[in-house]
Amino acid sequence: MNEANRETPENSIQSESDVLLSVRHLKKYFESTQNVFRHITVKAVDDISFDIRRGETLGIVGESGCGKTTLGRCILRIIEPTGGDIIFDGKRINDVDMTPLRRKMQIVFQDPYASLDPRKSVAGIIGEALDIHHLYKTKEERREKILHLMDLVGLSEKFYNRYPHEFSGGQRQRIGIARALAVSPEFIVCDEPVSALDVSIQAQVINMLENLQEKHHLTYLFIAHDLAVVRHISNRIGVLYLGHLVELADSNELYDNPLHPYTKMLLSAIPIADPDLSAKRKRIKAEGEIPSPINPPSGCPFRTRCREATAECAVSFPELKEVSPGHFAACFRCS
Repeated sequence: MNEANRETPENSIQSESDVLLSVRHLKKYFESTQNVFRHITVKAVDDISFDIRRGETLGIVGESGCGKTTLGRCILRIIEPTGGDIIFDGKRINDVDMTPLRRKMQIVFQDPYASLDPRKSVAGIIGEALDIHHLYKTKEERREKILHLMDLVGLSEKFYNRYPHEFSGGQRQRIGIARALAVSPEFIVCDEPVSALDVSIQAQVINMLENLQEKHHLTYLFIAHDLAVVRHISNRIGVLYLGHLVELADSNELYDNPLHPYTKMLLSAIPIADPDLSAKRKRIKAEGEIPSPINPPSGCPFRTRCREATAECAVSFPELKEVSPGHFAACFRCS
């Protein structure tokens, strides 16, 4: 492809009306002082750009500590970004009061045991957002709305006055999802919503999220480290490594034709149920240890673990470029 015509993730979608959320060169740096003489900057999210279409699910994958959760929280401004732009429904939201936008942008947290207030009943947890945004006129209307939300996520009316400690992990996550749905949002960040659940319960929650998305026209940013789960629910997938977006493509394309060496490594680690196929598959192992985000390598952050690295990789970070239609990779070997 001619360099002049090459697309980037932020301009690859033809119609702006199709885009609900745009992230432009987003950065989040954490400052820390080790001692009087040493000041440290940790680049948790470093120059990330992408768009999310209305009604789609964009999956974000990567190893622990790569910046997935920080990215999601910066988008919602739970954590304030260091730089870049967040554009929601055509409007830049970096400096605006987020209270009205909380009705449109919600989050489902990773840990269903820590994210629910143990002092509040199910009705109190789900109804809190209704109270804050004044979404009912009478107590009876409030109760009806809460019961409707409970029904949406498969919780019986008998749980209305019960407390979080009385529920299983899967049930608690359903409460968290009902809480997020209470304000009728358009966009939900799902921050590893099934990682703390048993595999059988994971499937139930994933299917429920898909059904809710179809019924309520929701848009998801789905963060996870389980690539099998992400493939099932996502339309497109972005791969993060040490705060950088290193690959972005349609779900099937990414799994069938991974380009970045890090993506290939991740996909080779997915278990296969068929023992014959598993025995034939070659596991790709990275060299060395994961670099410290406090002192990342120069150039491409993956180069110290990459078997394909060249001298060029140590000099500069490769730009995220479109290698094939809709498939972007940040690797000198892929361009």
